Amino acid sequence: MNDLPTSSAPALRRLLDLLASGAATEDFADVLADARRQGAPAAVLSEIDDATWQALRVHRTMRQHRRREAELTALFDTAGDLAASRDLDAVLQAIVRRARMLLGTDTAYLTLPDEGAGDTYMRVTDGSVSVLFQTLRLSLGDGLGGLVAQTARPYATPDYRADERFHHTGTIDAGVLDEGLVAIIGVPLLLGGRVIGVLFAADRSPRAFSPDEVALLCSLAAHAAIALDTARSLADTRAALAELNSANELIRAHSAAVQRAEQGHDRLTDLVLRGAEVPDVAAAVAALLGGEIAVLDAEGEPLAGRAGAPGTGLAEAAAASRAEGRAVRHGGAWVCAVLAGQEQLGTLVLRGRPDLDDADRRLFERAGVVTALLLLLRRSVAEAENRVRGELLADLLTAPDRDPAGLTARGRRLGVDLGRPHLVLVAEPGDARDSGARSRLAGAAGRYLFGSRGISAEHGEAVVLLVPDEDGAQGAEGADDPGDGAQRAAGRAAERLARLAGFPVTVGAGRPAAGPVALAAAYAEGLRCVRALRVLGRSGEGASARALGFLGVLLGDGHDVAGFVRGTLGPLLEYDARRGTELVRTLRAYFDCGGSLTRAKDELHVHVNTVVQRLDRVEVLLGRDWNGPERSLELQLALRLQLLSGS
Repeated sequence: MNDLPTSSAPALRRLLDLLASGAATEDFADVLADARRQGAPAAVLSEIDDATWQALRVHRTMRQHRRREAELTALFDTAGDLAASRDLDAVLQAIVRRARMLLGTDTAYLTLPDEGAGDTYMRVTDGSVSVLFQTLRLSLGDGLGGLVAQTARPYATPDYRADERFHHTGTIDAGVLDEGLVAIIGVPLLLGGRVIGVLFAADRSPRAFSPDEVALLCSLAAHAAIALDTARSLADTRAALAELNSANELIRAHSAAVQRAEQGHDRLTDLVLRGAEVPDVAAAVAALLGGEIAVLDAEGEPLAGRAGAPGTGLAEAAAASRAEGRAVRHGGAWVCAVLAGQEQLGTLVLRGRPDLDDADRRLFERAGVVTALLLLLRRSVAEAENRVRGELLADLLTAPDRDPAGLTARGRRLGVDLGRPHLVLVAEPGDARDSGARSRLAGAAGRYLFGSRGISAEHGEAVVLLVPDEDGAQGAEGADDPGDGAQRAAGRAAERLARLAGFPVTVGAGRPAAGPVALAAAYAEGLRCVRALRVLGRSGEGASARALGFLGVLLGDGHDVAGFVRGTLGPLLEYDARRGTELVRTLRAYFDCGGSLTRAKDELHVHVNTVVQRLDRVEVLLGRDWNGPERSLELQLALRLQLLSGS
């Protein structure tokens, strides 16, 4: 009997140990049961029973405090997420995950209204396995969420499908069934008394949600509302900042454009006042606009910068600019016609600036106006100088031997060095008797020589141009052939004068000459070339005496027999010298025998096949038309002159 418990102290200590260790509720009942088995007195059992009841109350209170502590910790963590994160999706996902964890539910999710579509959609889910449920869209006012949104109050249902307090729809019920949800609680996301969404927690088995769980979910919903409001405020702030930055950039760009326009105006004015040339204006505007500028004349020839590849449509773009009266875009470049009234003096081309704002475009167009002013000024000066120089040219052609030294001195004062080699080009319009056409041709000649050191004047029925011999006495291959440079100059002049005048122009060129007397003789030779071109039916072309073949030998001054022979028989002479053949002798025998192969082979004392083979080689070297009437006459004359000269 001495082993029977006579005091409740051991049991009380055991209850305290259970409280301290956080034991389960069932463990507390074991203390009273053990005392009964040990036969403790009734008074002791009563005391242990009271102590057990008090211990359970303390245990329940401590559990509630721990749960509240966990809830507060979760709320603090959520608040920390809101403060630290700028990613709305991450914050909402964390809120939904914590709601599911704290309430111990199978799923949690959050819906937001779509004002554009007029319904509600799933924004975030956690624990969901159904794609149908995750993509569910709810009409406003339908389902448990509709009831929460309409009343702005939390609602919970232990069995969703059996609850008749809200409006069921087939779409919502199908999504809930596919997810397998039964018990659902929904709380509103409130912002200034307005519902901006609904936060849900749900189980796949029946369950009654306690007031504490409702309160906890409401707290999380409040954080979610703050997160949404903060995100929207940040989005509005970013949009406002972007608009401010955009406006600031526009203001700065406009200010810079205005400043460039002001600088451009001052710079262009200064250039004009200082007597600058067109390339100076182009360089200044290119620096202001940050691109590359080319200035082309009315014929598309570059006055400054590079002209660009031919056939790129610049002429069409210039025509469009002329019609619109302003700069136009052309591919990646800008084109502005340089106009004086209705006359187009040239074209400006800006590359490297595919986009031009209004201020820069006006600056580019102003550069066109300044360029037109400079070109008109240069033309006026050139026309005045050309009239004075034209008088010199007329005196030179009329009486070159009267005072050669005086003419040379006059030319030097006017910037024309008659002592240096020049080409004399004689140009006639299609109808030489039309004085109006000759006047237009004289104007075209002035524009053709614009910017060069040449001069022009009307003389007789023609317009005479005196231009420096830029090619010198060297031909295309560097040989001593003064005819090549004259021929090229005549061809260029005929082509460009025709474009400028608007009708065919025939140009004859004399050989390069220096000094008044020699230049007058070159003029006479050029005039004979023009007449020969007309007789030959080649009006509208340009040629020198050298280029007219044997006719040029007869027309030209000095009768360059050696040059004619070399130009006509050169390939045969070179072949014979290199191979030791007798092509020239065979060709002479063939012509002397009237084109008879039989008589020619007897003359040469060779087989007829040899004559045929040699003549085939002649055809290869001279071309297939060597035996034509005009060519054969030229060849026979060259052969005769070669024989007479002994070369």
